Amino acid sequence: MMDDSQHITLRELQRRVKSVLEGQFALPVWVSAEISDLKVNYSGHCYLELVEKGGDNGVPTAQARAVIWRSHYPRIAGYFEAETGQRLAPGLKILAKVLVSYHELYGFSLQITDIDPSFTLGDLERQRQLTIAQLQQDGVWEMNREVAMPIVVQRVAIVSSAQAAGYQDFRKELEKSSYRFDVELFDAFMQGEAAEESIIGALCRVADRMEEFDAVVIIRGGGSRSDLNCFNAYRLCSHVAQFPLPVLTGIGHDKDTSVADMVAHKALKTPTAVAGWLVERMSNVEGWLNGAALQLHDGVLRLTRAQQLRLEEFTGDLRHLPAGLLRRRALELENRSEAFRQAVGEFLRQQRQRLDTSEKLAESRSPRHILRMGFAVVRSHGEAIRSVGQVTAGERLEVEIADGRFTVEATNK
Repeated sequence: MMDDSQHITLRELQRRVKSVLEGQFALPVWVSAEISDLKVNYSGHCYLELVEKGGDNGVPTAQARAVIWRSHYPRIAGYFEAETGQRLAPGLKILAKVLVSYHELYGFSLQITDIDPSFTLGDLERQRQLTIAQLQQDGVWEMNREVAMPIVVQRVAIVSSAQAAGYQDFRKELEKSSYRFDVELFDAFMQGEAAEESIIGALCRVADRMEEFDAVVIIRGGGSRSDLNCFNAYRLCSHVAQFPLPVLTGIGHDKDTSVADMVAHKALKTPTAVAGWLVERMSNVEGWLNGAALQLHDGVLRLTRAQQLRLEEFTGDLRHLPAGLLRRRALELENRSEAFRQAVGEFLRQQRQRLDTSEKLAESRSPRHILRMGFAVVRSHGEAIRSVGQVTAGERLEVEIADGRFTVEATNK
């Protein structure tokens, strides 16, 4: 049987560990780690779980509890966000100044007294550069920019949050135009830890129906710089780079360009700017079609007049030529007539695509679409009214709006 003098109590063991640790680490030390969990309780204290991960599988090789007391938390968190644009959050790597403590009941823990924001900024930029390098190594960096953008971009898939102010701004900007756009929202989280997987899921749903759309737009609107983290993540950016439709981004930061912006077909600063770009493209197509119609008209006239002059010339020559020459001239005339038909046919084929595009544009400018924008047609005895001089007091008028008709009585001019 062991002598009582040869053992110590658990409390004594804890006391000795505490004494050694606090003696060894009497002064604060700077420690690098990743935040795996963070909670601010009702009293204002911030409790964290810090980890260090090793290997490619990301399994923690070290873990410790930490706390930032409420007397320090507002200063530390405020300075960190002001310098980095990031809120303290899980997933960030930090360099923290800590006091080592050991409690007989609660064990080992760290008390954070300061955080160096430059360390976190460096790590975020390092991760961003790693994403860029990996995408270039994969050979997908230019892939989405090589996808052909349709001449008319009218059927648009939107990846955004239904509640996002940026999405509402985008819709309002489109509705102000005189063109019709078919827009469908694929709802996704645009910030937070779930954002990356949610956006990838939305893109996959769009890809399953890609034949129904001309392009996909990723819009987000305002938010802190920390919300941009997912748009620098390798998996999300790889999906954008390899997406089978052209991708437009309007993530909403003037100063920051995300990796997703870099690999997209077209990057614009805000959701409103994306909508403006789509409207401007439709306007350019309309102008191009008007010019094409004039070119078609003038080209046919020129070909017709030139061939008419040649025919008149041959007719005059026929009156003065012997029979052999007449036959050769007749054959030449036939060949030239065939060449004329082929030239006109080729010219018309070249314009067919422009006319097909014109049909789409005409549809977007239809009277029914204009009525849906809030306009109305007022008629008197079946004739549309264009001046108040056509109206007399007490007259019954017919008003046509987008979803029906009704009558009103004119009271005065």
